[in-house]
Amino acid sequence: MSEIGFKKILVANRNEIAVRIIRTLKELGITSVAIYSDADEDALHVRLADEKYYLGPPEPAHSYLDIDRIVEIAVEAGVDAVHPGYGFLSQNPMFAEKLEEKGIIFIGPPPSVQRLVGDKLGARRFFHSHGVPVVPGTFKPVSIKDAESIAEEIGFPVMVKPVAGGGGIGMFIAHNVQELRDRIERARKLASKAFGSIEVYIERYFPRAKHIEVQILGDKYGNIVHLFERECSVQRRFQKVIEESPSPSITEEERERLLGYGVLAAKSSGYVNAGTFEFLFDVNERKFYLLEVNSRIQVEHPVTEMITGIDIVEEQIRIADGKELSFKQEEVSRRGHAIEARLYAEDPVNNFIPSPGKIKVLREPSGPWIRVDSGVYSGYVVPEHYDPLLMKVISWGSTRIQAIRRLRRALNELIVSGVKTNKFLLLRILEHKEFIEGKYTTRFLDDKREIYTDLKSEDIVEEREERKEPEKAPRREGVANAWRAAARLGIGGG
Repeated sequence: MSEIGFKKILVANRNEIAVRIIRTLKELGITSVAIYSDADEDALHVRLADEKYYLGPPEPAHSYLDIDRIVEIAVEAGVDAVHPGYGFLSQNPMFAEKLEEKGIIFIGPPPSVQRLVGDKLGARRFFHSHGVPVVPGTFKPVSIKDAESIAEEIGFPVMVKPVAGGGGIGMFIAHNVQELRDRIERARKLASKAFGSIEVYIERYFPRAKHIEVQILGDKYGNIVHLFERECSVQRRFQKVIEESPSPSITEEERERLLGYGVLAAKSSGYVNAGTFEFLFDVNERKFYLLEVNSRIQVEHPVTEMITGIDIVEEQIRIADGKELSFKQEEVSRRGHAIEARLYAEDPVNNFIPSPGKIKVLREPSGPWIRVDSGVYSGYVVPEHYDPLLMKVISWGSTRIQAIRRLRRALNELIVSGVKTNKFLLLRILEHKEFIEGKYTTRFLDDKREIYTDLKSEDIVEEREERKEPEKAPRREGVANAWRAAARLGIGGG
């Protein structure tokens, strides 16, 4: 494997993904630069980085979304490249362009690709014209009047979606004309506040569907490979909660078809670097439809790394440095099964309200075949200004049931006190018959209300466990330390 030319890289992000990237940079011998807001001065990513630079106030608009300030820091720090992680500016073509103007490499797809796949309606038109199936619906913004006739044509229920933005904001399901009018108005209001645009479009909504995505890597020489698929159907308000690979829901023949669509979409768009092509799988008709493209590393990328042994962050860096992919498609193999659970500081008993505050006790799970990607520690204060994701716990097993059992064991081992979390909800999901059988759909958490019955949302620990120093047993004078005495006498072995 050829040497990477980058000597210093700035991580334009925070929390667990910044920690994740910094760890790979250290393994590659590349100097890491962290940025932080007032709320993150004591964050783990700041503690681990080789250098750190202050951004500004906690509010994202004045810190992690401040393009000019981050570019200014990148120039001041003398970095060769910037890794954006996910969220924040990771899919902002203007950010990539401003870095390029300063001679700094953006570790991700070029601005032209970001604009193509980031334009939801434009991307729908583009991929449809290149033979990639997309969800039936409109290819341009709709008015209430037009939406009614279009919805009748494609068939209810339909999904109303904002043209701008993402993250599930402003997305609503309508089952009839009356609901459609109301949902469009609500979507417009939310989209206007969140994204500065009132434009919406509609797609057919599939009540019994799976969310399955294809991980893609592409270099600057036109080489495209897939790293298999991930199933992300356990969702709450269109946000993923548990992800796994391989999908337990499709046959090998269907898998090949899905992966073929992902590679076709990537090649047709001239894709470069890491990206995820997300598909909806209609369980009734057994058909795949492209939903969207995430032109960045995904939260759930560890699942793919666990089954392939490929460090996706390292490959991103190599590609940005102008290197060819270090492997061909036929050299990528899948081994075993991996599952990821996202641990959030939120209260599932109280409508998932965020739970900022100080973590009094944290005991992360470990042991064979468990990986924890975390951005927190005991004593860390979870800020109220950002996404409440604390960590991701990932298990691997030679079989799916083994991976499920290991993840259950790990979550039971996990202790977090001081803030409320969704840990017990995750355990309920992993113990549910439909999840174990792989029969769940994207409506799983909406339909299975029994999961929430008598649900806990907090680890209660004894007072002794919250102390900084463990209580020592009283020392008895005149009693010899047996193992030290044995060592001096040369007793025992090992």
